[in-house]
Amino acid sequence: MSKILLYTTYGFVIAVITLLVSCQASDNDWITNAHATFYGDIKGNDTMYGACGYKNLFEQGYGLETAALSTALFNNGATCGACYELQCINSPNCKPKAGTIKITATNFCPPNYTKTVDIWCNPPQKHFDLSEVMFLKIAEYKAGVVPVQFRRIPCVKKGGLKFLIQGAQYWTYVLVFNVGGVGDVANMKVKGSNTNWMQMTRNWGQNWDTPTQVIGQSLSFEVTTSDGKTVQALDVAPNNWQFGQTFEAKVNF
Repeated sequence: MSKILLYTTYGFVIAVITLLVSCQASDNDWITNAHATFYGDIKGNDTMYGACGYKNLFEQGYGLETAALSTALFNNGATCGACYELQCINSPNCKPKAGTIKITATNFCPPNYTKTVDIWCNPPQKHFDLSEVMFLKIAEYKAGVVPVQFRRIPCVKKGGLKFLIQGAQYWTYVLVFNVGGVGDVANMKVKGSNTNWMQMTRNWGQNWDTPTQVIGQSLSFEVTTSDGKTVQALDVAPNNWQFGQTFEAKVNF
């Protein structure tokens, strides 16, 4: 939002423009046609693995502030890593003055075409299956499901982009996580110390693979998020990297 103040001096009009900048979405960005449920338990014993490829939500910095998305939002894994703000609305089971919660998309809530009730994750419905801890911040346990408003927000992460290198001798795939900005990665490239930049392919979630042999080379990665922004993490992994190791870049969005 811009505010323009006009001043007159020596017969000239001078415009002073003050910019009020906010990294949060505006009030009219709320979308209302969504619901939320919860999975797991209050201790977060269901935080290993998932359709986005994250190995351990606590160790990788996501904790319990997470959700599995329905088909309409998951976008075949392309939305993994995106951040959302939710609030409970229009239900007696919404907690009074609960405010909003902020979560990261880390999993997929699969549709169930064999059921005629409780089909919240079936297309075309927009739905968030929250961790129990996050659900209880905005709604009563007895509700089970509540209507919510939601909007995309920037992801605020500490430190740089992180890359978990996985695979085998002739096949390497990389999980990218701790992504700031819009959070969801749309494209990745890899460069070995003996190669040019090579296009990677989304395998599943935020796992990206290359069939090219890169063992024994130091590795750089180019990451592009869904808003078109690109950063290069140069020489992130040394030439003696091993499968199963995670490396942190000095850059982020």
